[in-house]
Amino acid sequence: MAETIPPRILLVDDDPLVSMNTAYMLMDLGHSVLEAHSGAHALQLLEADAAFDVVITDYAMPGMNGLDLAARIKELRREIPVILATGYAEMATEVLPGFPQLGKPYSQEQLRQILKEVVKAKPPEHSRVKN
Repeated sequence: MAETIPPRILLVDDDPLVSMNTAYMLMDLGHSVLEAHSGAHALQLLEADAAFDVVITDYAMPGMNGLDLAARIKELRREIPVILATGYAEMATEVLPGFPQLGKPYSQEQLRQILKEVVKAKPPEHSRVKN
């Protein structure tokens, strides 16, 4: 019987401690995680490796913010869902349209839940199955 492989995640955050803690939580949930510490680095990784299922990015980063990164990803790889993590509670869906949001600080359970929602909403032809 085939079982679904947990999504492979590209995690983007300029704060190494936040990135490390989030990566540990995601790996504890069974996900494969690759970290990028800037929007530019994330784009390089996406160009070099097509096997990402989801991107989780911090909103507030120097240079290219998370919304700019999410827009670029949608131009390049429309099929990859992008989750925006932000500590700015006042950020409404009107400001970040079309992208699921994860409020900081977040728990492992909140990560699990938003990934479940995003992967469920993803078209079936992009789901990876393990035989």
